[in-house]
Amino acid sequence: MSNTYHKSAMRSLTLEEINQLEMNRCHAEDWGNIVVAEDFDATYVQDVNFYGEVTLGLFEKSIELTDGLAAHSGIRHATLCNVSVGDNCLIENIGGYISNYDIADGCYIANVGSMETTAGATFAQGNLIAVGNEAGNGNVVMYSGLSSQMAALMVYAEQTDASLCKQLHQLAKKQAQACIPTRGQVGYGAKIIHTQEVVNTLIGDDCEVCGASLLCDCTLTGITEAGSYMGHGTICKNSIIAAGSVVTDGARIDNCYVGEACHIGKGFSAENSVFFANAHLDNGEACAAFCGPFTVSHHKATLLIGVTLSFYNAGSATNFSNHAYKIGPVHYGTLERGCKTASGAHLLLPATIGAFSVCIGKIANHPCTATLPFSYVIGNGDTTYIVPGRNLLTVGTWRDINKWSKRDKRPRTERKSIVNFDWLNPMVIQALVHGKRELQALQQEQGAGAAAYTYGNCVIKRSALLNGLRYYDLAIRLYVGDAVKKHHDQLPQSSMGTGAWTDMGGLLLPMTEVEQLTDDIRQGAITNTDDLEQQFMEIHHNYDSYKWNSAYCMVLNHLGVDSLTPTDLQQIAADYRLAQQEWLCAVKRDAEKEHQLGDMNQELLQHFLSELDQYANSRITPPSPTAPHDAAPSGEQEGM
Repeated sequence: MSNTYHKSAMRSLTLEEINQLEMNRCHAEDWGNIVVAEDFDATYVQDVNFYGEVTLGLFEKSIELTDGLAAHSGIRHATLCNVSVGDNCLIENIGGYISNYDIADGCYIANVGSMETTAGATFAQGNLIAVGNEAGNGNVVMYSGLSSQMAALMVYAEQTDASLCKQLHQLAKKQAQACIPTRGQVGYGAKIIHTQEVVNTLIGDDCEVCGASLLCDCTLTGITEAGSYMGHGTICKNSIIAAGSVVTDGARIDNCYVGEACHIGKGFSAENSVFFANAHLDNGEACAAFCGPFTVSHHKATLLIGVTLSFYNAGSATNFSNHAYKIGPVHYGTLERGCKTASGAHLLLPATIGAFSVCIGKIANHPCTATLPFSYVIGNGDTTYIVPGRNLLTVGTWRDINKWSKRDKRPRTERKSIVNFDWLNPMVIQALVHGKRELQALQQEQGAGAAAYTYGNCVIKRSALLNGLRYYDLAIRLYVGDAVKKHHDQLPQSSMGTGAWTDMGGLLLPMTEVEQLTDDIRQGAITNTDDLEQQFMEIHHNYDSYKWNSAYCMVLNHLGVDSLTPTDLQQIAADYRLAQQEWLCAVKRDAEKEHQLGDMNQELLQHFLSELDQYANSRITPPSPTAPHDAAPSGEQEGM
C-alpha cells in the first residue's frame, strides 16, 4: 500500500491561508494542528471541519470520476479528524466524518457516511477461521498474502499435529502483525463512493468501494495491476479481500479470506470460510468451507458447509450436512479436485469423494471413494451406487480440464497461490491404480459372477465394475504414455515422487516433501511465511521431475523389469496411441449424444469435434526408441 501521504516538506498554515479557509466556510479546532504541502492552495478546500492533527497535500490536478467526467481535486463538505490527505485527492460530501485515516495520492472519496479507525484495530489481520469443523476452535490464521497452500497446511496440521499447528499459527500471526499499521489507510488511486460506513478497514492501492453498506474490520488489498472491488449492498466484516477480487450485489461475508480474482456476489453469504484463486460464488451460502482454486457455485439454495473443495462446480440446491443432531456441527469432508454435484445433491458428512467425480441424489451413508476417481456416486433411497471411472469419458470432464487454465483471471504479478492444472497427475493416477486393485479384489472376494459388489457402505454393479477396470486401465496408459513421450531419453535423477502424493490447495506434491517441509518448521529452519512460500514454489518448480520419477517407477513395477528396452518403449507408445484414440472417440460419442438431445446445434458440435481432432494431432506422436533405460532409484510406489 502506497504511503505517499507521508510528506517531508510540510509546513504550518500561513495567516493568509487561514483567513481564506475561514472565508471558504472551514472551521478548525486548532489551526496550529494543520500542516500542509509547501505549495498548498486553500482555494479548493471548502466547507470542511478540522479536528485533531490534519495533514493536507497539493490540489493541482483533476480527478477522473468516470469516463468523460472529471472534477478538480480538493476537499468539500467534509469533517476530518486526525487525517492525512495526499496530493490531488478529491474528498466531498462526507455525511459524518473521516477519523484516523491516512489517505494516499489520487484518491476519490465521495458521498460516504463515515470512515473511522478505532483504538486497537487489527483490520482482520490474525483472525482465526474454523475451516472444516464448524464447531472447532479455528485452524486458519488469516493475513494479507495468505496462499491456499499455507491455509491447507494449517488445516492439515490441525488434523495431524497440534504442535506443528501451533508453530504455523505463530508464523502466520507474526506476518499478520507486520500487516497492521498504526491507523487506517486508503491506498494510491483508491475510490470510495456512495458507501454508508467504513470502520477499521484498510483499503489498498487502486481498490474501489462503490455502494457498500458496511465494511468493518477488513483489509482490501490491491497492487498496480489490480485492486479489489466492493460493490452495492455489500456487508463485509472481519475479512481480508485479495487483489483482483470482487464482492458485490448484496453479498455478506464475515470472518473470511477471499483470495486472488475471486467473485462473491448476488446475495451470497459466507462465514468462517476461505476462497482462493478464481473461486466464483453467487446466490448461495458457505460456512466453514475451504473453497480452493476454481470452486464455483452459481445457484440459490446451495449450501457449502464443512467441506474442502477445488476445481469444483455445485449444481443448484446442492447441500452438505455437517450436523448429525447429536454433538453439534462437527463433521466435515472432502471432494477432491474436479468434482461436481448435480442439482439437488445432498451429501451427509463425513465423506470423501475421489477426484473428478460426480455426486447425484442424497448420499447418506458417508462414502469414501478417494481411490475411485472419475466416478459417479449416486444416492438412490438408502443405497449409494458407485460407477467407477465413468466420468473420465464425458464431454464435461474434457471441457473442464481444458477451460481452467484459460480462465485464470489472477494478476500475472505477485500471485500468491500456486495452481497446478495437470489433471492426470501422480495423485490421481495413484488413486485409480489402488482403485483398480480394489475392484479386482472385490471380484476375487465376492465372486466374478456376482450381480453387484459391496464397497464399504456402497454398491457397485457388476457391469460398472468391469467397465471401471477398463476405464482405469485406459487412464493409466494415457498417463504413462504421455510421461514417456516427454522424457523418453531421460533417466530419473532421484526417488522423490515415487511414494504417495497429495494436493495442497492446488499444489501437487509428494508426501515426502510435505514431511520434509513440516520437519523444517518443527526444527526452526523455516522462521517466516516468506521462506515457507518460497519452499512451496521450489516444490512446484520440481513438479515435472517428480512426476517423471513417479511414472518411471510405476512402469518398471508394472512390467516387472529393472530397465526399459526399446521394445518396451515401442509398446508403451503403441498403447498410448490406442488409449488416446479410445478416449477421444468416447468423448466424441458423448458429445454426439448431447447433440441428439437437440440442445447443441450442428455448428457447435462440429467446432467441438474439430477441437478434439486438433488435440489428437498435437498429442499422438510416438516417441523415438533410444537406448535401454537403466533402473531408476528405488521407490515406494506399488505397481498396477
